[in-house]
Amino acid sequence: MTKHLIRVIFFLVITIPVFSQTRPGKAIPNDWFLRDPEMDSLQGVSAERAYKTLLKGQPSRTVIVAVIDSGIDIDHEDLKSVIWTNEKEIPGNGIDDDKNGYVDDVHGWNFIGGANGNVNADTYELTREYIRLKAIYGNADESKLNKKQKAEFENFKKIEDKYTKLKAKNEQQYRLYSSLYNNVLHSIDTMKSLLGVDTLSPEALKGFETTEPGLLFAKGFLLNMYRNIGEDGSLEEYVEELKEGYDYYGVIVKYGYNEFYDSRKIVGDDVNNPNEKYYGNNDVTGPDATHGTHVAGIIAADRKNDLGIKGIADNVKIMPVRAVPNGDERDKDIANAIYYAVDNGANIINMSFGKSFSPEKEIVDKAVHYAEKKGVLLIHAAGNEAEDIDVEKNFPTRMYADGKEAKNWMEVGASAWGADDEFVGSFSNYGKKSVSLFAPGVDIYSTVPGSKYKNESGTSMASPSTAGVAAILMSYFPELNAEQVKGILMNSARKFDNLKVQKPDGGRVNFNQLSISGGLVNAYEAVKMAQEMKNQKALVK
Repeated sequence: MTKHLIRVIFFLVITIPVFSQTRPGKAIPNDWFLRDPEMDSLQGVSAERAYKTLLKGQPSRTVIVAVIDSGIDIDHEDLKSVIWTNEKEIPGNGIDDDKNGYVDDVHGWNFIGGANGNVNADTYELTREYIRLKAIYGNADESKLNKKQKAEFENFKKIEDKYTKLKAKNEQQYRLYSSLYNNVLHSIDTMKSLLGVDTLSPEALKGFETTEPGLLFAKGFLLNMYRNIGEDGSLEEYVEELKEGYDYYGVIVKYGYNEFYDSRKIVGDDVNNPNEKYYGNNDVTGPDATHGTHVAGIIAADRKNDLGIKGIADNVKIMPVRAVPNGDERDKDIANAIYYAVDNGANIINMSFGKSFSPEKEIVDKAVHYAEKKGVLLIHAAGNEAEDIDVEKNFPTRMYADGKEAKNWMEVGASAWGADDEFVGSFSNYGKKSVSLFAPGVDIYSTVPGSKYKNESGTSMASPSTAGVAAILMSYFPELNAEQVKGILMNSARKFDNLKVQKPDGGRVNFNQLSISGGLVNAYEAVKMAQEMKNQKALVK
């Protein structure tokens, strides 16, 4: 027992890598992201202020926001009233009533499912690229390669090196978390048994007397854990965080960097045909809809039902399009998801996903260009690697392969609740040339499956914060097109003169250097600007 407990103590020095930032002394309300700095001293999107003043009594139209994600719990108490329904489709009859190529797509479509189930976890694009190139150059004789092949061979060696290192690093993390989680559980159970209690407490531990070194060590360490957890936390929450780390690295090792795992057997599509469209199933929830459900709630959770939370936009229908696994999304699925959303009437598409490789970028570019021609606004999360994406690659992107730019695209970084050193999410990607603006993305309380609610952080939350504000503009000002909405959001963004913030990858910098607009999305000022534009046009007439 002594060796076991000492090993537990060793592992417990490892910290959990979660997207969280320390909250200030006072409690921050769950709806902080809706609030206003002048009225509430919180750097939210100012949606509540806009509704109570500028938009009060004003007419609006219903706007469709497609959420390309992991799936959405369409029966959630706070979402079921705002889920899009394809009125042209007769539910459950097994017929493609609207002749769009997708049978029974009553509430959207799932491009990572098949006749016999759904993809949950998947490999990373790095793994897939390694597999592809290994088949060609794994046993190649470099001296016999032509100039073009040598360039590809060098690329293969770089990818092989990166893949090997990342795989080993994550396998090590998984072993650590596995030992930590299982040993902590065993240690807690042991102490409960010795104390004769169902729930551990600092008082019970303090009253436990023993001369056995391992148990004395465990007692002291558990008491120290309680001190670190503080009055607002609990041992159970700490163990749950350990489990999240254990599960997180487990998926990475078992699927993400597993070159022998093939998810497309479930889908049943032709993997060699990037232009294939009509595959998948109509299960828009899937096996793990946590991420997509959280995103959907930020945009449009029912504002009138007195349950849970209020979404940002008050007259929206959410169109679920499932294309993002627990791993890297595939270019083919994303392209098809964009086409589906556009063809079925989406005004805005939220894309809270991303990756560093895009081997079939051209087919995604075509879909983005299609959305641009159809006037659909695309809003994308900047990513959570704390990197400058002016330099580092992050796909999909508004830049086409030919160097031209999609005018209907917004890239969003994550901000927190206060204008201080921690204003920028410590994980958020940024870029003076690449990121459009920032939006609330730290400790965002929103919907999760089973009619539950949870705080999550990431640029995945900042993107729907922006999509919600965009939906307000399109709803109350239907004359605005996608480019105009983007322009208003950029120009009305809340600015901060000489605000120094902690740059995610280290050092201090002016906040206005982290994005193109240099600001934070601002519903109140955006609505004011839209009203002014509308009034000016009326005067011209």
